[in-house]
Amino acid sequence: MKDENISSSSLIPHPSSFPFIVWLDNITKRFGNVVAVDNISIGISSGEFFSILGPSGCGKTTLLRLIAGLETPDAGDIYLKGKPITSIPPYQRDVNMVFQNYALFPHRNIYENISFGLKLKKMKKSKIDSKVSDILDMVDLRGMESRKPKQLSGGQQQRIALARALVNEPSVLLLDEPLGALDLKLRKQMQLELKNLQKKLGITFIYVTHDQEEALTMSDRIAIMNGGKLEQLGTPSQVYEEPETEFVASFIGISNLFSGELTGESLLITTDGLKIKLLVNGEDRPTKTIAMVRPEKITLALDQPEDSNCNFLCGEIEDIVYLGTIVQFIVKSNDRKIVVVDKNSDRNRKLYVNQKVFASWDISSTVTIGEK
Repeated sequence: MKDENISSSSLIPHPSSFPFIVWLDNITKRFGNVVAVDNISIGISSGEFFSILGPSGCGKTTLLRLIAGLETPDAGDIYLKGKPITSIPPYQRDVNMVFQNYALFPHRNIYENISFGLKLKKMKKSKIDSKVSDILDMVDLRGMESRKPKQLSGGQQQRIALARALVNEPSVLLLDEPLGALDLKLRKQMQLELKNLQKKLGITFIYVTHDQEEALTMSDRIAIMNGGKLEQLGTPSQVYEEPETEFVASFIGISNLFSGELTGESLLITTDGLKIKLLVNGEDRPTKTIAMVRPEKITLALDQPEDSNCNFLCGEIEDIVYLGTIVQFIVKSNDRKIVVVDKNSDRNRKLYVNQKVFASWDISSTVTIGEK
């Protein structure tokens, strides 16, 4: 068993030998009595689209500001390309940041906004002109050089903010909910554009968002935070299909959770009168367990399923929500409600509110989360 008094930094090699471009080593940040970031260690690879996801107040923006140098950790170290940068001021770090409110200079035109950082580096005008022209081509805004920010749409302003950050060719681009001010349709469009731009440039993106769908759509890996702590780190499919905590299961997408106790060698979890078969490792399995099944794994039928590899419960349809390509059913069984999501098929058009149905799913779709 690991000794809790031993720092994780004593168990790992020096960051200079890591395959990570950014390494956060046991980072803690407090604001008075509030622990905004609680002893977090994360490695982020070069060229990765890495998202930090969580609800408001979980510490994700604070973590981003610590990497940028806008906040100083109370404990731990931050490394960039194997070198410690914890005590280096923001302007000397090879990172740039894009904010939700764009932070453009309203009195300067687009050329002046984008070239601002290059001029501070005392770059020749001919080279500045070339770089500004190239980056405007990349964000598809060539010809906008003389306009002021207020003359552009929200999506165009966001592209200019990206161009201003990227023209300096940082090793890491930090993005703090950059699409939060856009409407839904434009936000989805910008998600794809951002991901394509990141792939084209090969720059490491560290992206903060509270939007689960956004993180799942864009990310190579996701760090999920809650209350200043790291709940889970993994690929989009891992955090969705294999949540490690009840919080992750509830926060990512929609989940149906059952809590109870495992009984005997049959690996059944008995809860609310329902016996759920679990695929659980025979060793060190917890007695108290939370089981999860995603709504899209459940099938509705009018007759009781005969498949022995199925879990099922009987209930009544309480509500039907039409969502275009899919339909969401709320099924009430005794005092429990479960959510079922299915394609908008002819079969489901025949189902109606207050109808008696059987909700069933394969035992392999039942995910064990762990001790409650």
